Amino acid sequence: MPPQPPSPQSLQVAQEWLTRAEHDLQASRTLLSAPTALPEISAYHAQQAAEKSMKAFLTAWSEEFTFTHDLVKLQAKCEALEPAFASLLSAAQTLTPYATEFRYPPGRTAPTYSEAEEATQLGQSILSFVRGHL
Repeated sequence: MPPQPPSPQSLQVAQEWLTRAEHDLQASRTLLSAPTALPEISAYHAQQAAEKSMKAFLTAWSEEFTFTHDLVKLQAKCEALEPAFASLLSAAQTLTPYATEFRYPPGRTAPTYSEAEEATQLGQSILSFVRGHL
């Protein structure tokens, strides 16, 4: 049985998720343009923007999800509702490690500036994609 279309209430909560995603993207850009750029924190916020965007989509459709940072799992849940989400698999795979890889030792200290720029672009792409499918 297909899921019910989004209700006004679920769309309102989804919008709250998207507002937070937009704030994460703003933080990501700000951290890259700061006099002393912080690419590891910028990439984290880009990942968070993508995560919150996908959770917005699932919320709109009243689809339960676990509170995970694994964008590949979230992307698969979204794709089950909307096959076009298949196009986001590569972005989800790229962004997922930024949730934890650089935030906790041991491991690399930071992504490169260009990796953080790419992460920000991917986060924006996912946010725009979700907006276009709500």
